[in-house]
Order: sequence, then C-alpha cells, then structure tokens
Amino acid sequence: MGLLVQLLAARLGVATGRHLAELCRDEYPDAARRALWLMTEVAMVGADIQEVIGSAIAIKILSRGYLPLWAGVVITALDCFIFLSLENYGVRKLEAVFAFLIATMAISFAWMFTDTKPNGKDLLVGILVPKLSSRTIRQAVGVVGCVIMPHNVFLHSALVQSRKIDQNKEYQVREALRYYSIESTVALAVSFMINLFVTTVFAKGFYGSKVAGNIGLENAGQYLQEKFGGGGFPILYIWGIGLLAAGQSSTITGTYAGQFIMGGFLNLRLKKWIRALITRSFAIVPTIIVALYFDASDSALDVLNEWLNVLQSIQIPFALIPLITLVSKEEVMGVFKIGPNTQAVTWTVATLLITINGYLLMDFFSKEIRGPLSGSLLCLVVLIYASFVLYLILRGTELSEKIVKAIRKSFSLQR
Repeated sequence: MGLLVQLLAARLGVATGRHLAELCRDEYPDAARRALWLMTEVAMVGADIQEVIGSAIAIKILSRGYLPLWAGVVITALDCFIFLSLENYGVRKLEAVFAFLIATMAISFAWMFTDTKPNGKDLLVGILVPKLSSRTIRQAVGVVGCVIMPHNVFLHSALVQSRKIDQNKEYQVREALRYYSIESTVALAVSFMINLFVTTVFAKGFYGSKVAGNIGLENAGQYLQEKFGGGGFPILYIWGIGLLAAGQSSTITGTYAGQFIMGGFLNLRLKKWIRALITRSFAIVPTIIVALYFDASDSALDVLNEWLNVLQSIQIPFALIPLITLVSKEEVMGVFKIGPNTQAVTWTVATLLITINGYLLMDFFSKEIRGPLSGSLLCLVVLIYASFVLYLILRGTELSEKIVKAIRKSFSLQR
C-alpha cells in the first residue's frame, strides 16, 4: 500500500511540476479546499506530537533522566530549524542528513535485533502468515496510519521536484519516474526492515510477559536492558540513539511537509523561515502541553500515542482520494494519466483503507458512547466525515452529476 501511494505521489509531482496541495487548490471549491487543508493540518499536528515526543523521550533516556520531557521537546523544536537551514546550501545537504539519520536508525535497531537472537523460522512464519486477535484491531489500524502518513503523501509529491525535469519532454519524465520508482522501493524496503527489527525485538522481549501491557517508548529500553543486557554497549542506549534518530528525521519531515501544505492550499507567499515558524508553532504548542501533562505518566502517554496513530489512519482518505482523482485525470496528467487497471487497483486499496477506518470508528464509538447526547454528537461527526469522504469520491463523476441534476430538478418542481 505504502509503495503504491508513494509511486502515485511521485508520478503526480514529476508529470505536472506541481505538488498535491497546489493541485488540490485548483481542483476543489473553496469550502472543500479549506476542509482538506484543515484535515491535513490536524493529521500533521498529531504526527508531529508523536515525533517530537519520541525524540524528547530519547533525549531523556540518553541524559539519564536529567532532562525532562518538556526540555527534550524544546531542544527538538530548535534543532529542527538548524537542520532545515542546511537546505540553503542545497537540497543534497539535507538529503545527506536524512541518510545519516536513517542509517543510524537501521544500525541501532539491527544491533538490538542481533542481541535478542530471534527464531528465524518463527519470524518467517509471522511475516508470511500474520495473525491478528480481536484485541489488537485498534493497534493494527493505528499501524496503517503510522506507515501511510497523510502529510508524507503531500511531501513526496513536492520532493520529487528537487530534480529539474522538462515536463514537455516525455522521455525525461519517464526516465525520472523510473528512477523514483527504484528510489521509493529501496526506501520502503529499508523502512520495512527497520520496522521488522523493532517489532521482532519487542515480540521477543515482551510477548506473553507480565509487563507486556505496560511497555512504552521510555521504559522499553530499560526492560530490554534487564532481559538481554547488551554486552559492551548497553541496549538501553542503543534504543535511545535509534529513537532519537527516528524522532529527528520524522520531525524534520513534518516541518518540511507543513510548509508545502500551507503554501499549496492557502497560496501563501511567505519566506521559508516564516512558514516553518508558523507550521512548527502549530505542532510545538500542543506538544509542550502534552509533555507537561503526561511527563509523569508513561502509560497515559502510550495510550495517547496509540490514538494519534489512529488519527493518522482516519485522515488518510483526505490525502489518498484527491491523489487518485488527480492522477486519473487526463487534463491534469496528460499522457501520464494512470490506466483503467491501475485505477481499479488504487481505488480497491482506497476502499480497503476507508473500510478499515469505518470499522475503527464504529468500534470506537460503540465503546465511548456514554448517553444519548454524546451518542448524537458522535453520530453527527461520523455523518459529516462519511459525507465529506463520499463527496471527494463522487465529485466529477457521472454519478455525482446525475445526483446534482436530480436534486435541482426536485427543488424546481417544489417551487
């Protein structure tokens, strides 16, 4: 799923020379455009809270608890601007920083993977024949939102424009798409391996144990240290280094994406540092509040993190549907419009994700309703959400045109 979405985003950016947020501004009327922008900002703030908190927890671990969570949040917010300033010396410098952080993550988590010595046969069976209990539905849906982050869809359509390509020369566009396909495949393969390392280490260390229900980002390293040691270099600090690299890279990505999203949807012509400051403030203020409130409660912080993943998953349609709609339009893509078979596959994936999200909402609401008033409010929210998703799907199709004509005809008859 992730690879398909990345390839579509790259195709849109390379073929049009514009990113997804800019194209959405032209494609949708003002009300829908602003709603899409709001949904994307909400998703990005949720993701930023996770990323900054993760980085802050890593700083707390590596400082042996000397620096509290809120201090780690402030440090992460400030160093993010330092890293982004590297773009002034060329995009390649910023890409080099990303490569270093990702390599640090991969090495750290691979080190932990080798220290825990998982069973290869069990690992292979788990990959090929995954199992899911009814108690882990929320976590599984949250993982989807964690992997396919809405703001990264917008970002990827913008980043592919860092290479100069003449959109009028078909061979250049096709060559660029071929190389971006290879790049995306390699990047997601590395991401898969990093996630595999972390998931395997946690499964090996905590599955079936008494502490499994209490494991979070902060205490995971300590528990792993007690169980596996780590030889000459304590596994606790390996975990902290990997977590810090993950948090820093994701935070920079979120800030970078925020600039494109705000500039594209709202057509703001501001200096980069001003846009970065505005988008950073959207996320840092609620993150500091979260850090101050949850600093002494690991379990509450982990529950919040789980629901922020769910928030990402719920917001996916507001990036995925416009993306599929635009890459399917000949007036937008020209000869690079995706064909009927690809459209069928992409809409099938989108339908699957929307169905999963619908199940999640029903599961959540059935447990959270505490009376007729709250039930009515929640039903109203679900109705608005479903109506907007349906509008995005049907807009511009023959079916939607027939529905509009039927509504207008009924109003004219009533008059």
